[in-house]
Amino acid sequence: MRTARFYAAGDVRVEDVEVPDAADDKVLVEVEWCGICGSDLNEYIQGPMAIPSPVTGPHHLTGDILPVSLGHELTGWVLRAPSDSGFAVGQPVVIDPRFYCSSCAACTHTATNCCSKLGFLGLSGGGGGLSEKIALPPAMLHALPEGTPLDAASLIEPLAVAWHAVRRANASTLSGVPILVIGGGPIGVATVFVLKAWGADRIYVSELAERRREFLAGIVDEAIDPTATDVAARCRHVTGGDGVSIVFDCAGSQRGLEVGCASLRFHGLYMNLSIPKAPLALPLHVFTPKELTYKSMLAYDETDFRETVAAFTKGKFAGVERMITARISLDDVVGDGFNALLHTPDAHIKILVTAKPQL
Repeated sequence: MRTARFYAAGDVRVEDVEVPDAADDKVLVEVEWCGICGSDLNEYIQGPMAIPSPVTGPHHLTGDILPVSLGHELTGWVLRAPSDSGFAVGQPVVIDPRFYCSSCAACTHTATNCCSKLGFLGLSGGGGGLSEKIALPPAMLHALPEGTPLDAASLIEPLAVAWHAVRRANASTLSGVPILVIGGGPIGVATVFVLKAWGADRIYVSELAERRREFLAGIVDEAIDPTATDVAARCRHVTGGDGVSIVFDCAGSQRGLEVGCASLRFHGLYMNLSIPKAPLALPLHVFTPKELTYKSMLAYDETDFRETVAAFTKGKFAGVERMITARISLDDVVGDGFNALLHTPDAHIKILVTAKPQL
């Protein structure tokens, strides 16, 4: 079968490999669609980072080392399943791609997203969604109703990242609560859709790229150009001088952090979903006088993923399929996928890839 494997920065190859062995404890899935994540792109630009290499050694849970097949935002169809797995041949599924040990302090406190050995399918080994087929433990699969659009369902994984952050905000209600999202990339846009699913109706987004602001214009109250508008001043203006109650940082820049803190009201909540590419300094001269609260978020746990799947199947993310800005063939994953995101990032929110000959 064909798969896209990472060898080094700038070196992803579509190769023929053996079909994975679906042993008695695994389900064989035919991949329908797989999204290219920002994590995949970062590995392509400057990896290996999360990908296990000869320097780091094999991953603790998968035992794999590069080259590894990429891709963790995937949907597909069950081709073969153990009789006691709860899955049937032909069933549509979406994948929770996390690997966790189940025995460390975080895992035993149900915070499996903070596992000391946390890994992800497609980054840590174990196969990857940029492939024709993949063999997975049944616990990683979530069944979808017949007729579910599997291209849109591949967005469930990034939506789960946003769901975790919104759930951890612990707001009794989001209706009428002014919220600022920093960054209108894939996670920022996913956060907007999740916020709306949770009842938020006063959402502002700070985003540099004009095309992304145009996309968001009909979805949020205002998409703000931070190069032309003082975002903090604008947030104070639309809230009668107070500032927003919650900031969701999906950008991870020093400037964004400073703007976000300045945009918050006293006792405001700063939710960080990003993994900054460089260390950031907390602007305590703004943070302390308002007694702000900072929370950092990492991925999602099984509750988040399960609830996101349920919300998706109930139609809570109306219009989310608009996040998909390109659908490409696996054979074109380097040129039309990674290089397109590298050289024209503002043109895309989410690129989906398929190994099927339907394109």
